[in-house]
This record gives sequence, C-alpha cells and structure tokens, in this order.
Amino acid sequence: MLLNAAAALLAPEHARRTPSLLAPQHVRRTHCIRSASVDVADLKVSMDDLDKPLEELTVDTRGIDHTSRTGIQDDGCAWTERADSVEAVLRIPGLRGQPSGSLSVDVTPTSCTVSSFGMAVWSCLLKGKANPESVAVDISDGAEAIPTIELRVGKAEGSSGRWGGFIESIGEDSIL
Repeated sequence: MLLNAAAALLAPEHARRTPSLLAPQHVRRTHCIRSASVDVADLKVSMDDLDKPLEELTVDTRGIDHTSRTGIQDDGCAWTERADSVEAVLRIPGLRGQPSGSLSVDVTPTSCTVSSFGMAVWSCLLKGKANPESVAVDISDGAEAIPTIELRVGKAEGSSGRWGGFIESIGEDSIL
C-alpha cells in the first residue's frame, strides 16, 4: 500500500487523473434532453388515433373467470373480448358426465343459463349487456367428461365500454 502511494506521487500528472481498476470509479450522470415533438410515422399512429375510444380500435382482451360459486379456482371460463362481442369457452366441472346433446344455453341481456335435459343447472350474471339475437353457441364433448360450451355473445346496441370478463356472479346453487 505504501508502495502504491509513492508510485502515485511520482507518476506524471495525466497518469494521476486516470482511474485504475482498484480505485473507486466515479459515476457520470447524463441528462436526457426531450424534444417537443416525437416522430412516430414508422408506427403508423397519429395523435387522432390515440384520442379514439378503445371501442373503435381493434384490441382484444383475454382472461379467465371461475365458474364455481364456492370460490374454487376452476378456471372454467376462458374469454376473449372484442369491441363488439365477447367469446367464452365454458368448461364447468359441475357438468361432468352430462352428455353434450342434453345441454342447451339461454342468453338474456343480463344472464346466461345452461340447462341439461330441460332443467337449469348453472347460471350467471353477465358483466355487460348482451344482444340475445346475436348469440352463437356450440356444445361438444370435452376432455375428462366435461362438456365444452363455446359462446359468442354480441354486445347490446348503445352499450359502451369493455366488459372486462364474462361472468359477473354465479347464481345461487348455480341457478339465479
């Protein structure tokens, strides 16, 4: 250490200013200067596009809802939302063993009900207002004997905003 101090005193002036690997390094701070405008032409986005409501843009959102009222995290409803519709794939564990041919789905503006052999067996309130005339349903046998119900539900005319999911709440004893 004494040898290093002596070498530092005898070194030329420019060498004393050069940091060594063993000496503590000084941190340089840089400042970013922002321009008043940013060129985003390559993104094909204008300021008008940024001001448009989300419904006018083609953005899909996706998520998972649970189909059990008891709080079991069953991930039984996978949904995709578009500006004008919500698509949902229901795999309700409580329907295990029910033949797909015995199931039917009824969608009202505010609810969805699944029936088996004509009896309502599961229902939920929807997160938004639906157009019942625009509903498309496909029911098929699924893995592990759980039927797969695929729904495409159009949003009601005049309703605005995102639903942010499909299921608002599950009916009492799975029936509203």
